[in-house]
Amino acid sequence: MISKRHRIYYGTGGAVYAVKESAYTMFILLFYTQVLGLSGTLTGVIIGISLIWDGLSDPLVGMLSDRWTSRFGRRHPLMVASAIPAGLGFIGLFHPPIAIRADEYQLALWLLFWSLWVRTFITGFAIPHLALSAEMTSDYNERTQVLGARMTGLFLSVVLLPAFALTFIFQQQNGVDGRFDPERYALYGTLCCAIVWLLASVTVLGTRKFIQPSVRTDNSNSPADGLVKRMGINLSRTWANRTFRLIIGYELAASVSYGTVVTLNMLAWTYYWEFSTQEISIILAAPTIIAVGLASVTLGPLSRRFQKSHLLRFALIGMVLDMLWLYPLRALGVLPENGTSVVFAVNFLFMLIFIYCFLLRAIYSTSIVADICDENELEHGVRQEATFFSVSNFLQKVATVAGPVYSGIVLDVIGLSEGSIPGEVPQSVLDNLILAMGFGGIPMLLVALWFVWKITMDKARVEEIQAELRLRRTHND
Repeated sequence: MISKRHRIYYGTGGAVYAVKESAYTMFILLFYTQVLGLSGTLTGVIIGISLIWDGLSDPLVGMLSDRWTSRFGRRHPLMVASAIPAGLGFIGLFHPPIAIRADEYQLALWLLFWSLWVRTFITGFAIPHLALSAEMTSDYNERTQVLGARMTGLFLSVVLLPAFALTFIFQQQNGVDGRFDPERYALYGTLCCAIVWLLASVTVLGTRKFIQPSVRTDNSNSPADGLVKRMGINLSRTWANRTFRLIIGYELAASVSYGTVVTLNMLAWTYYWEFSTQEISIILAAPTIIAVGLASVTLGPLSRRFQKSHLLRFALIGMVLDMLWLYPLRALGVLPENGTSVVFAVNFLFMLIFIYCFLLRAIYSTSIVADICDENELEHGVRQEATFFSVSNFLQKVATVAGPVYSGIVLDVIGLSEGSIPGEVPQSVLDNLILAMGFGGIPMLLVALWFVWKITMDKARVEEIQAELRLRRTHND
């Protein structure tokens, strides 16, 4: 039984990944296009290229972690090695020199270099950390609790960090909106670096009791020997699993939707709803805290009563329904003008529902992947936790490329240019922004739901697999 304290230590590591997510979903597009003047299309393409590399590096790191041998286990060495350079990357990302800012192509190369840097080293930490969850416990429900702690740490940080920054770093001063002051972003990058170093240290030290010293099980001389060949074998094994193929289809569709919505959402809050930095920070923070509390309270009862795949369906249905009411109310003239408490309240409710459903969606899909690792061990005799998680992450990230690329093109097409001031943007531009968000988000959620509906793996099957594994290990001993 894993104690609550150790679940918290483990869950803290999710925040390291979240620092990167919050940077790209909340600030990078705004900073490089609206503040520094980089083309929206060019910015989107660069973020897309870095996301493709991010995805490609996942299986490489996963394979390396699965095959790593040391008395410190397979996961912790890579986590330790990645933390310091990952933190430094945020300083570079948010602090381009003035001379670089003056030339669009130099600025584009700067964004590309540091995006590749940050994503590489965050992957080096996040994939082993995610794989560690399957080593910590094999219990069907306890895995959900452990991964729920990770998702709680991730999701709290992905919204609370920007909320804190909007309140204390990007706040309005002397009538100037801090979101459009380039010097504030350098401070934000430094804050990101410090958080990565602190939280990575907490997780590494707090989970050291789960280190399982690893030994080599083949004749290779180093973890990298035959990596490409072995990767091909392992990837073919993962793809052979029917449930995993369905999870991949679901993740691809859901990630396209997610990438589009979160990339455009910050712009919608800024220009469509005309929220101040303080209002945005509240809408980011308060619904998240409530949603995390609701998830913590309901996760156990829901897991005991329903199958993971069923709960995954419910979460997706909730996200689809949540995207069908807010903006139509404004289009129909039901909502009052911006600046009223009603407008703030409905956006608050929208975020609360979205975050709660997203939490459930992410927790249960990740927990299903952990169960698939047991099925793979039964069929092939090897543990490949990091490989399964990395393949899932790889395809998520490839799909997420569509979000920033699509969003960058949208900004250029609808005419939301550098220096646009909230309250002065034509209504037609704002309407097109919201239409683009809806067209990019809702249809792909429905596709994701179709894949999830076909998943049949349940608790009884998982327990049967684990019983057979225990019997095999007993015979081997």
